[in-house]
Amino acid sequence: MIEKDKLKKYARLLMFEMDEEEYTTLQDEFDVILKQMDLIGQIEGIDKVSPMTFPFKNTDVTLREDEVGDYLTVGEVLENSKHIVDDQVKVPRVVEEGE
Repeated sequence: MIEKDKLKKYARLLMFEMDEEEYTTLQDEFDVILKQMDLIGQIEGIDKVSPMTFPFKNTDVTLREDEVGDYLTVGEVLENSKHIVDDQVKVPRVVEEGE
């Protein structure tokens, strides 16, 4: 089971606000997911199966060709940003290193 303190830490890092009841619900949901993952892991030969990207074959879809079109310059992209470092938008860190 995932400890509630760990969920609270991750919620704080991701800037979520949750009440105590929501943490209990989330803890229960993670417990179900972990049990399901354990069951799936017990299926013989599961490690030889390639992961799927879609639950069904999608034969009715035709993807368009990539085309070069109009694009924004770096300056246009950054003109509404308050925090810019090396031509990139700086955002607050939400995940600590080593987590």
